[in-house]
Amino acid sequence: MNQDRYIFSQLVDFVPYYEFDKCVKRYSGNKSIRQLSCRDQFLSLVFGQLTNLNSLRGIVLCLNAHPNQLYHLGFRTKKITLSTLSRANQFRDWRIWKDFTEYLIGIARRLYLRDNDFSIDLKNTVYALDSTIIDLCLATFKWAYFELKKSAVKIHTQLDLKGNIPSFFIITKAKVHDVNFLDQIIFEKEAIYIMDRGYLHFKRLNTIHEHYAYFIVRSKQSLSFKRIYSRPVNKTIGLKCDQTITLKHFYSHKEYPDKLRRIKYHDQESNTTYVYLTNNFTISAQTIANLYKHHWQIELFFKWIKQHLKIQVFWGYSFNAVKTQICIAISTFLLVAIAKKQLKVKLNLYEILQILQVSQFEKTALPSLISTTQLHFPENERQISLDLGEF
Repeated sequence: MNQDRYIFSQLVDFVPYYEFDKCVKRYSGNKSIRQLSCRDQFLSLVFGQLTNLNSLRGIVLCLNAHPNQLYHLGFRTKKITLSTLSRANQFRDWRIWKDFTEYLIGIARRLYLRDNDFSIDLKNTVYALDSTIIDLCLATFKWAYFELKKSAVKIHTQLDLKGNIPSFFIITKAKVHDVNFLDQIIFEKEAIYIMDRGYLHFKRLNTIHEHYAYFIVRSKQSLSFKRIYSRPVNKTIGLKCDQTITLKHFYSHKEYPDKLRRIKYHDQESNTTYVYLTNNFTISAQTIANLYKHHWQIELFFKWIKQHLKIQVFWGYSFNAVKTQICIAISTFLLVAIAKKQLKVKLNLYEILQILQVSQFEKTALPSLISTTQLHFPENERQISLDLGEF
């Protein structure tokens, strides 16, 4: 059935265009458009991501080198012009791509939750919260000035650890503090949110508590508290204490008046002692420590997307263009992840992306192409892929 269709067109078959058009209409994306529609802009940037091109000029050259094939790739325009594509990235509302990416996130989470292999047996949804900084050139991106003569943007992410799929993200200038991300999240009842010390803000933690959700956050050494009760712990497995506490500092206690659970744990592998605060008093102290270890998955996710998606070199200079490229990069990642599951392919996402990079103009069945090849790569690359749940 797909034997005479290009690989690119088979992959974009996984784009739910009905929902895509709803996102475009929501922000009037195609209003007064003569040449490049939102669909063509999206496909152009997805093509750039899949082929790992370094510039808009490269995308335009590669696509226009095959003018007779554009329609068969899924485009509706007969020719892509550099100036039109550049203006679209600079001025077309980036929220179109963010909303569509969030829709793809919903599809991917459902697919990856089915064969979840999360090592901790919990019915709760478990999220890791963190951010990553993407450096920019100060001379070109002066609007994103950060510190020490650098420019940067920041991607704040909520990663669903039962599937390792980002469930929510926002893009800000790097100066925005991590803790502000908590103001954008709609907290789920009984979900567990795992965070590092950058998110230790008691008023916002109390908001999580009031929504009947749970948090696990690393404590600071300067924390002033009063111990109310201590539970017995098994010190042979690294646990040092399991306490019920209240905050002593006036403003901290005012922002979080309820009791907290304080757990001290020594990790023998890294020879590091951690202190956690949580509002969950039911699961064991060892489970709390094990849950926090999974927070490292979000760091692996950031490392993966920086290595394999085109978000280190940008195709536009405005904040809108940067956010557009990041959103479409994540959408590309999600499309490949969805295709992997629906086609029941055993290769990890790294291997699939490497194959797709040089196969966009081939005419062969997509399942056949990506299921009959096995790539070999360095052990550190393989470890990242395996840790990301076959990614």
